[in-house]
Amino acid sequence: MLNILWTSFFLISFIAAAVQSFWFGNSGIWSEISNQLFAAATNAFQLSLNLTGMLCLWLGLLKIAEKSGLTELLAKALRPLFKVIMPEVPTDSPAIGSIVMNMAANILGLDNAATPMGLKAMEQLQTHNKKKDTASNAEIMFIVINASAITVLPISILMYRHLQGSANPSAVFVPILLATSCSTVAGFLAVAFTQKLKIFNRTVLAYLVGLMALVGGMCAYFYHLSPETRLQYSETCGNALILFFIFLFLLVGFIKKLNLYETFIEGAKEGFQIAVQIIPYLVAMLTAIAVLRYSGVLNGIVWCFSQFFEFIGVDTGFIPALPTALMKPLSGNGARAMMLETMQNYGADSFPAFVSSVMQGSTETTLYVIALYFGAVKIAKTRHAVPCALFADLIGITAAIVFSYLFYEG
Repeated sequence: MLNILWTSFFLISFIAAAVQSFWFGNSGIWSEISNQLFAAATNAFQLSLNLTGMLCLWLGLLKIAEKSGLTELLAKALRPLFKVIMPEVPTDSPAIGSIVMNMAANILGLDNAATPMGLKAMEQLQTHNKKKDTASNAEIMFIVINASAITVLPISILMYRHLQGSANPSAVFVPILLATSCSTVAGFLAVAFTQKLKIFNRTVLAYLVGLMALVGGMCAYFYHLSPETRLQYSETCGNALILFFIFLFLLVGFIKKLNLYETFIEGAKEGFQIAVQIIPYLVAMLTAIAVLRYSGVLNGIVWCFSQFFEFIGVDTGFIPALPTALMKPLSGNGARAMMLETMQNYGADSFPAFVSSVMQGSTETTLYVIALYFGAVKIAKTRHAVPCALFADLIGITAAIVFSYLFYEG
Protein backbone atom coordinates (compact mmCIF):
# COMPACT_ATOMS: atom_id res chain seq x y z
CA MET A 1 0.00 0.00 0.00
CA LEU A 2 2.78 2.42 0.88
CA ASN A 3 4.49 1.59 -2.42
CA ILE A 4 1.31 2.45 -4.35
CA LEU A 5 0.77 5.60 -2.31
CA TRP A 6 4.34 6.85 -2.74
CA THR A 7 4.39 6.13 -6.48
CA SER A 8 0.98 7.75 -6.98
CA PHE A 9 2.26 10.95 -5.34
CA PHE A 10 4.79 11.41 -8.13
CA LEU A 11 2.48 10.29 -10.94
CA ILE A 12 -0.44 12.48 -9.86
CA SER A 13 1.90 15.41 -9.28
CA PHE A 14 3.40 15.04 -12.75
CA ILE A 15 -0.06 14.99 -14.32
CA ALA A 16 -1.14 18.04 -12.29
CA ALA A 17 2.04 19.90 -13.25
CA ALA A 18 1.59 19.00 -16.92
CA VAL A 19 -1.98 20.30 -16.86
CA GLN A 20 -0.88 23.58 -15.28
CA SER A 21 2.04 23.93 -17.69
CA PHE A 22 0.35 23.10 -20.98
CA TRP A 23 -3.24 24.07 -20.20
CA PHE A 24 -2.75 27.15 -18.04
CA GLY A 25 0.65 28.25 -19.37
CA ASN A 26 2.44 27.95 -16.01
CA SER A 27 5.78 26.75 -17.39
CA GLY A 28 7.64 27.81 -14.25
CA ILE A 29 6.02 25.04 -12.22
CA TRP A 30 8.64 22.53 -13.39
CA SER A 31 11.49 24.58 -11.93
CA GLU A 32 9.54 25.15 -8.71
CA ILE A 33 8.88 21.45 -8.22
CA SER A 34 12.49 20.49 -9.02
CA ASN A 35 13.91 23.03 -6.58
CA GLN A 36 11.55 21.93 -3.81
CA LEU A 37 12.32 18.28 -4.53
CA PHE A 38 16.06 18.76 -3.95
CA ALA A 39 15.46 21.01 -0.95
CA ALA A 40 13.20 18.39 0.64
CA ALA A 41 15.86 15.68 0.22
CA THR A 42 18.45 17.87 1.96
CA ASN A 43 16.01 18.78 4.71
CA ALA A 44 15.16 15.13 5.31
CA PHE A 45 18.80 14.23 5.87
CA GLN A 46 19.30 17.17 8.25
CA LEU A 47 16.21 16.22 10.26
CA SER A 48 17.50 12.68 10.62
CA LEU A 49 20.80 13.97 12.01
CA ASN A 50 18.95 16.16 14.49
CA LEU A 51 16.82 13.21 15.59
CA THR A 52 19.85 11.01 16.27
CA GLY A 53 20.70 12.60 19.59
CA MET A 54 17.16 12.28 20.94
CA LEU A 55 16.87 8.64 19.92
CA CYS A 56 20.23 7.81 21.49
CA LEU A 57 19.21 9.54 24.72
CA TRP A 58 15.89 7.77 25.19
CA LEU A 59 16.92 4.33 23.98
CA GLY A 60 19.86 4.53 26.37
CA LEU A 61 17.52 5.38 29.23
CA LEU A 62 15.06 2.67 28.21
CA LYS A 63 17.88 0.12 28.27
CA ILE A 64 18.56 1.14 31.88
CA ALA A 65 14.85 0.76 32.69
CA GLU A 66 14.82 -2.70 31.13
CA LYS A 67 17.90 -4.01 32.93
CA SER A 68 16.90 -2.46 36.26
CA GLY A 69 13.63 -4.39 36.26
CA LEU A 70 11.31 -1.43 35.83
CA THR A 71 9.67 -2.99 32.79
CA GLU A 72 9.11 -6.27 34.63
CA LEU A 73 7.57 -4.34 37.50
CA LEU A 74 5.23 -2.62 35.07
CA ALA A 75 4.36 -5.99 33.53
CA LYS A 76 3.34 -7.30 36.95
CA ALA A 77 1.13 -4.27 37.47
CA LEU A 78 -0.65 -4.90 34.16
CA ARG A 79 -0.94 -8.71 34.30
CA PRO A 80 -4.40 -8.67 35.96
CA LEU A 81 -5.66 -6.56 33.05
CA PHE A 82 -4.06 -8.75 30.37
CA LYS A 83 -5.55 -11.84 32.01
CA VAL A 84 -9.01 -10.48 31.18
CA ILE A 85 -8.47 -8.81 27.80
CA MET A 86 -6.16 -11.58 26.49
CA PRO A 87 -7.49 -14.68 28.25
CA GLU A 88 -5.82 -17.13 25.82
CA VAL A 89 -2.35 -15.80 26.70
CA PRO A 90 -0.75 -17.34 29.83
CA THR A 91 -0.03 -14.79 32.56
CA ASP A 92 3.63 -15.85 32.63
CA SER A 93 4.07 -15.51 28.85
CA PRO A 94 7.10 -13.44 27.80
CA ALA A 95 4.75 -11.69 25.36
CA ILE A 96 3.40 -9.63 28.26
CA GLY A 97 6.82 -8.13 28.93
CA SER A 98 7.38 -7.37 25.24
CA ILE A 99 3.97 -5.70 25.00
CA VAL A 100 4.81 -3.58 28.02
CA MET A 101 8.12 -2.51 26.46
CA ASN A 102 6.32 -1.66 23.23
CA MET A 103 3.78 0.40 25.15
CA ALA A 104 6.57 2.14 27.06
CA ALA A 105 8.26 3.19 23.82
CA ASN A 106 4.96 4.46 22.44
CA ILE A 107 4.27 6.32 25.68
CA LEU A 108 7.62 8.08 25.29
CA GLY A 109 6.80 8.97 21.70
CA LEU A 110 9.66 6.85 20.31
CA ASP A 111 7.81 5.43 17.32
CA ASN A 112 10.76 3.65 15.70
CA ALA A 113 11.96 2.22 18.99
CA ALA A 114 8.54 0.67 19.60
CA THR A 115 8.53 -1.30 16.35
CA PRO A 116 11.20 -3.94 17.20
CA MET A 117 9.55 -4.67 20.54
CA GLY A 118 6.14 -4.83 18.91
CA LEU A 119 7.37 -7.35 16.35
CA LYS A 120 8.85 -9.43 19.13
CA ALA A 121 5.54 -9.34 21.00
CA MET A 122 3.69 -10.49 17.86
CA GLU A 123 6.07 -13.44 17.44
CA GLN A 124 5.50 -14.45 21.05
CA LEU A 125 1.72 -14.02 20.78
CA GLN A 126 1.78 -16.17 17.63
CA THR A 127 3.04 -19.13 19.67
CA HIS A 128 -0.33 -19.11 21.46
CA ASN A 129 -2.30 -18.78 18.21
CA LYS A 130 -3.93 -22.04 17.09
CA LYS A 131 -4.79 -20.77 13.57
CA LYS A 132 -1.47 -19.46 12.25
CA ASP A 133 -2.91 -17.69 9.20
CA THR A 134 -5.68 -15.94 11.15
CA ALA A 135 -5.29 -13.17 13.70
CA SER A 136 -6.11 -14.28 17.24
CA ASN A 137 -8.20 -12.19 19.60
CA ALA A 138 -5.10 -11.35 21.66
CA GLU A 139 -3.18 -10.22 18.57
CA ILE A 140 -6.05 -8.02 17.45
CA MET A 141 -6.32 -6.45 20.90
CA PHE A 142 -2.58 -5.78 20.90
CA ILE A 143 -2.64 -4.29 17.40
CA VAL A 144 -5.54 -1.94 18.16
CA ILE A 145 -4.04 -0.81 21.48
CA ASN A 146 -0.70 -0.33 19.71
CA ALA A 147 -2.33 1.64 16.89
CA SER A 148 -4.01 3.97 19.38
CA ALA A 149 -1.34 3.87 22.08
CA ILE A 150 -1.47 6.60 24.70
CA THR A 151 1.40 9.05 24.24
CA VAL A 152 2.23 10.49 27.66
CA LEU A 153 5.60 11.86 26.59
CA PRO A 154 5.55 12.82 22.89
CA ILE A 155 9.30 13.35 22.86
CA SER A 156 9.81 13.41 19.10
CA ILE A 157 6.92 15.83 18.53
CA LEU A 158 8.21 18.24 21.17
CA MET A 159 11.69 17.99 19.67
CA TYR A 160 10.46 18.74 16.15
CA ARG A 161 8.52 21.75 17.41
CA HIS A 162 11.68 22.98 19.12
CA LEU A 163 13.80 22.44 16.00
CA GLN A 164 11.27 24.34 13.90
CA GLY A 165 11.55 27.36 16.21
CA SER A 166 8.49 27.04 18.45
CA ALA A 167 8.55 29.40 21.41
CA ASN A 168 6.55 26.88 23.45
CA PRO A 169 7.23 23.32 22.18
CA SER A 170 5.51 21.59 25.12
CA ALA A 171 2.21 23.42 24.69
CA VAL A 172 0.79 20.39 22.87
CA PHE A 173 1.51 18.02 25.78
CA VAL A 174 -1.91 18.01 27.44
CA PRO A 175 -3.98 18.10 24.22
CA ILE A 176 -2.05 15.07 22.92
CA LEU A 177 -2.60 13.20 26.18
CA LEU A 178 -6.33 13.85 26.08
CA ALA A 179 -6.75 13.03 22.39
CA THR A 180 -4.73 9.82 22.49
CA SER A 181 -6.60 8.71 25.63
CA CYS A 182 -9.88 9.05 23.74
CA SER A 183 -8.43 7.05 20.85
CA THR A 184 -7.17 4.24 23.10
CA VAL A 185 -10.41 3.91 25.05
CA ALA A 186 -12.43 3.90 21.81
CA GLY A 187 -10.22 1.21 20.24
CA PHE A 188 -10.27 -0.93 23.36
CA LEU A 189 -14.05 -0.75 23.68
CA ALA A 190 -14.51 -1.52 19.97
CA VAL A 191 -12.41 -4.69 20.23
CA ALA A 192 -13.96 -5.71 23.54
CA PHE A 193 -17.47 -5.31 22.09
CA THR A 194 -16.59 -7.26 18.95
CA GLN A 195 -14.92 -10.09 20.88
CA LYS A 196 -17.66 -10.06 23.54
CA LEU A 197 -15.13 -9.78 26.32
CA LYS A 198 -16.44 -9.61 29.85
CA ILE A 199 -14.85 -6.26 30.61
CA PHE A 200 -17.50 -5.12 33.02
CA ASN A 201 -15.81 -6.60 36.04
CA ARG A 202 -13.86 -5.09 38.87
CA THR A 203 -10.43 -5.64 37.31
CA VAL A 204 -11.03 -4.03 33.93
CA LEU A 205 -13.33 -1.36 35.29
CA ALA A 206 -10.66 -0.37 37.80
CA TYR A 207 -8.13 0.26 35.01
CA LEU A 208 -10.67 1.84 32.66
CA VAL A 209 -12.30 4.04 35.26
CA GLY A 210 -8.89 5.09 36.53
CA LEU A 211 -7.86 6.18 33.03
CA MET A 212 -11.15 7.94 32.33
CA ALA A 213 -11.08 9.65 35.72
CA LEU A 214 -7.57 10.93 35.03
CA VAL A 215 -8.51 12.22 31.58
CA GLY A 216 -11.83 13.62 32.78
CA GLY A 217 -10.22 15.31 35.75
CA MET A 218 -7.56 16.91 33.55
CA CYS A 219 -10.24 18.08 31.11
CA ALA A 220 -12.32 19.62 33.87
CA TYR A 221 -9.33 21.26 35.53
CA PHE A 222 -7.75 22.72 32.42
CA TYR A 223 -11.08 23.79 30.92
CA HIS A 224 -11.61 26.34 33.66
CA LEU A 225 -8.15 27.89 33.26
CA SER A 226 -7.43 30.86 31.06
CA PRO A 227 -5.82 30.06 27.67
CA GLU A 228 -2.48 31.52 28.80
CA THR A 229 -2.50 29.43 31.98
CA ARG A 230 -3.43 26.28 30.05
CA LEU A 231 -0.40 26.64 27.81
CA GLN A 232 1.86 27.37 30.76
CA TYR A 233 0.64 24.36 32.76
CA SER A 234 0.86 22.09 29.72
CA GLU A 235 4.50 23.03 29.14
CA THR A 236 5.33 22.64 32.83
CA CYS A 237 3.71 19.20 33.11
CA GLY A 238 5.44 17.99 29.96
CA ASN A 239 8.91 19.08 30.99
CA ALA A 240 8.43 17.92 34.60
CA LEU A 241 7.37 14.42 33.51
CA ILE A 242 10.28 14.13 31.11
CA LEU A 243 12.79 14.96 33.86
CA PHE A 244 10.94 12.75 36.37
CA PHE A 245 11.23 9.68 34.15
CA ILE A 246 14.93 10.33 33.55
CA PHE A 247 15.49 10.65 37.31
CA LEU A 248 13.43 7.49 37.99
CA PHE A 249 15.30 5.36 35.44
CA LEU A 250 18.68 6.44 36.78
CA LEU A 251 17.68 6.11 40.44
CA VAL A 252 16.37 2.56 40.08
CA GLY A 253 19.38 1.59 37.98
CA PHE A 254 21.71 2.98 40.65
CA ILE A 255 19.88 1.09 43.41
CA LYS A 256 20.19 -2.11 41.34
CA LYS A 257 23.95 -1.41 41.09
CA LEU A 258 23.99 -1.28 37.30
CA ASN A 259 26.86 0.22 35.39
CA LEU A 260 24.65 3.09 34.26
CA TYR A 261 27.11 4.55 31.80
CA GLU A 262 27.83 1.32 29.92
CA THR A 263 24.15 0.36 29.94
CA PHE A 264 23.20 3.74 28.56
CA ILE A 265 25.83 3.47 25.81
CA GLU A 266 24.52 0.03 24.88
CA GLY A 267 21.02 1.41 24.36
CA ALA A 268 22.24 4.60 22.72
CA LYS A 269 24.00 2.58 20.00
CA GLU A 270 20.61 1.17 19.05
CA GLY A 271 19.30 4.73 18.79
CA PHE A 272 22.04 5.64 16.32
CA GLN A 273 21.23 2.61 14.19
CA ILE A 274 17.54 3.50 14.11
CA ALA A 275 18.31 7.11 13.18
CA VAL A 276 20.40 5.93 10.24
CA GLN A 277 17.72 3.48 9.15
CA ILE A 278 14.97 6.13 8.91
CA ILE A 279 16.98 8.45 6.61
CA PRO A 280 15.80 6.74 3.39
CA TYR A 281 12.19 6.79 4.60
CA LEU A 282 12.30 10.48 5.46
CA VAL A 283 13.95 11.32 2.14
CA ALA A 284 11.39 9.27 0.23
CA MET A 285 8.34 10.75 1.96
CA LEU A 286 9.50 14.35 2.24
CA THR A 287 10.40 14.49 -1.46
CA ALA A 288 7.10 12.87 -2.49
CA ILE A 289 5.13 15.25 -0.28
CA ALA A 290 7.06 18.25 -1.60
CA VAL A 291 6.23 17.25 -5.16
CA LEU A 292 2.58 16.70 -4.21
CA ARG A 293 2.31 20.03 -2.44
CA TYR A 294 4.10 22.22 -5.01
CA SER A 295 2.29 20.63 -7.93
CA GLY A 296 -0.92 21.94 -6.39
CA VAL A 297 -2.50 18.52 -5.72
CA LEU A 298 -2.38 18.65 -1.94
CA ASN A 299 -3.68 22.20 -1.89
CA GLY A 300 -6.52 21.07 -4.14
CA ILE A 301 -7.52 18.31 -1.73
CA VAL A 302 -7.34 20.67 1.23
CA TRP A 303 -9.39 23.23 -0.72
CA CYS A 304 -12.14 20.66 -1.28
CA PHE A 305 -12.31 19.95 2.45
CA SER A 306 -12.32 23.67 3.18
CA GLN A 307 -15.26 24.25 0.83
CA PHE A 308 -17.20 21.41 2.38
CA PHE A 309 -16.74 22.61 5.96
CA GLU A 310 -17.49 26.19 4.98
CA PHE A 311 -20.68 24.99 3.33
CA ILE A 312 -21.85 23.28 6.52
CA GLY A 313 -20.79 26.27 8.62
CA VAL A 314 -17.80 24.78 10.47
CA ASP A 315 -14.67 26.80 11.28
CA THR A 316 -11.92 25.88 8.80
CA GLY A 317 -8.84 26.85 10.83
CA PHE A 318 -7.86 23.20 11.21
CA ILE A 319 -8.03 22.38 7.49
CA PRO A 320 -4.28 22.87 6.73
CA ALA A 321 -3.54 20.20 9.35
CA LEU A 322 -5.71 17.57 7.67
CA PRO A 323 -2.88 16.15 5.49
CA THR A 324 -1.31 14.86 8.72
CA ALA A 325 -4.57 13.15 9.68
CA LEU A 326 -4.99 11.64 6.21
CA MET A 327 -1.43 10.30 6.16
CA LYS A 328 -1.29 9.09 9.77
CA PRO A 329 -3.04 5.71 9.23
CA LEU A 330 -0.71 4.91 6.34
CA SER A 331 2.78 5.96 7.37
CA GLY A 332 4.38 7.40 10.49
CA ASN A 333 7.19 8.94 8.47
CA GLY A 334 4.66 10.33 6.00
CA ALA A 335 2.52 11.86 8.75
CA ARG A 336 5.64 13.25 10.43
CA ALA A 337 6.66 14.79 7.12
CA MET A 338 3.20 16.33 6.75
CA MET A 339 3.48 17.79 10.24
CA LEU A 340 6.88 19.26 9.42
CA GLU A 341 5.56 20.66 6.15
CA THR A 342 2.73 22.35 8.05
CA MET A 343 5.18 23.87 10.53
CA GLN A 344 7.44 25.12 7.77
CA ASN A 345 4.62 26.64 5.73
CA TYR A 346 2.50 28.18 8.51
CA GLY A 347 4.98 28.58 11.36
CA ALA A 348 5.74 26.26 14.28
CA ASP A 349 3.43 28.18 16.64
CA SER A 350 0.56 28.62 14.18
CA PHE A 351 -2.82 27.00 14.80
CA PRO A 352 -2.49 24.59 11.84
CA ALA A 353 0.91 23.44 13.18
CA PHE A 354 -0.58 23.08 16.66
CA VAL A 355 -3.44 20.91 15.38
CA SER A 356 -1.08 18.89 13.20
CA SER A 357 1.19 18.17 16.18
CA VAL A 358 -1.74 17.01 18.31
CA MET A 359 -3.00 14.81 15.45
CA GLN A 360 0.48 13.30 15.11
CA GLY A 361 0.43 12.23 18.75
CA SER A 362 -3.22 11.17 18.94
CA THR A 363 -2.96 7.85 17.06
CA GLU A 364 -0.45 5.46 15.50
CA THR A 365 0.12 4.44 11.88
CA THR A 366 -2.79 2.01 11.79
CA LEU A 367 -2.64 0.40 8.35
CA TYR A 368 1.16 0.40 8.35
CA VAL A 369 1.25 -1.26 11.78
CA ILE A 370 -1.31 -3.87 10.72
CA ALA A 371 0.57 -4.70 7.52
CA LEU A 372 3.96 -4.81 9.26
CA TYR A 373 3.01 -6.75 12.38
CA PHE A 374 0.69 -9.27 10.76
CA GLY A 375 3.07 -9.66 7.84
CA ALA A 376 5.92 -10.49 10.23
CA VAL A 377 4.03 -13.57 11.47
CA LYS A 378 2.45 -14.37 8.06
CA ILE A 379 -1.14 -13.65 9.05
CA ALA A 380 -3.42 -13.07 6.05
CA LYS A 381 -6.82 -12.96 7.77
CA THR A 382 -6.91 -9.89 10.01
CA ARG A 383 -10.61 -10.26 10.93
CA HIS A 384 -11.91 -7.15 12.74
CA ALA A 385 -8.53 -5.52 13.37
CA VAL A 386 -8.80 -2.90 10.62
CA PRO A 387 -12.30 -1.53 11.35
CA CYS A 388 -11.68 -1.38 15.10
CA ALA A 389 -8.33 0.38 14.62
CA LEU A 390 -9.73 2.86 12.08
CA PHE A 391 -12.61 3.63 14.44
CA ALA A 392 -10.02 4.48 17.11
CA ASP A 393 -8.23 6.70 14.57
CA LEU A 394 -11.43 8.57 13.77
CA ILE A 395 -12.12 9.25 17.44
CA GLY A 396 -8.50 10.27 18.05
CA ILE A 397 -8.36 12.72 15.14
CA THR A 398 -11.73 14.23 16.07
CA ALA A 399 -10.58 14.62 19.67
CA ALA A 400 -7.31 16.20 18.47
CA ILE A 401 -9.23 18.92 16.63
CA VAL A 402 -11.57 19.58 19.56
CA PHE A 403 -8.81 19.79 22.17
CA SER A 404 -6.68 21.97 19.88
CA TYR A 405 -9.48 24.53 19.77
CA LEU A 406 -9.75 24.36 23.57
CA PHE A 407 -6.05 24.74 24.29
CA TYR A 408 -4.60 26.88 21.52
CA GLU A 409 -4.01 30.59 21.95
CA GLY A 410 -2.07 32.34 19.19
